[in-house]
Amino acid sequence: MMFNVPIPGGSTGHAVGGAIIGIVLGPWAAVIALSVALVLQAVMFGDGGITTIAANCFNMGVVIPFVGYYTYKFISGNTDITSSRRGIASAIAGWLSLSVAAGFAGFEFGIQPILHHDANGLPLYMPYPLSVTVPAMVFEHAFGFSILEALVTALIFAYIQRTDSSLLYGEKSEAQKNKIKNTAPVRG
Repeated sequence: MMFNVPIPGGSTGHAVGGAIIGIVLGPWAAVIALSVALVLQAVMFGDGGITTIAANCFNMGVVIPFVGYYTYKFISGNTDITSSRRGIASAIAGWLSLSVAAGFAGFEFGIQPILHHDANGLPLYMPYPLSVTVPAMVFEHAFGFSILEALVTALIFAYIQRTDSSLLYGEKSEAQKNKIKNTAPVRG
């Protein structure tokens, strides 16, 4: 998250990794993990800013893991854990989650001139209206950063899928399923 690239409209763009964290840890644990990372980033490195911690934690720490996790679950369905459909689902989840979060950030930037202005009507913080901020954030992310996010998410997912799929939240490998099935008490 610390490699920021300036984009038109007064912001920056970057990949986050929130979708894969949501897929691996589950969305609620990902909220905590990402929020801790964002707070540490702001306090220790000055990245993101202390006054924007709440907005960053909402956009990257809540929106991304929930959109990513539920997109992945919806697309992958009940397919086998080794299915290539799951890899595709993780890539789409990475792309969509970052794009949606960018839309939220663009909206938050764009309402600032409406909410915060001086006596002359000049914006205090963000001079650009919604008509600039939302397209700037969504287009730059959807056609740039979100593609990178999808690629990285799919690569990490494929690695976990090949090495130890039991790490994925809510998933049990075939070995675990067989062990559970074979150790289940017989009722009679």
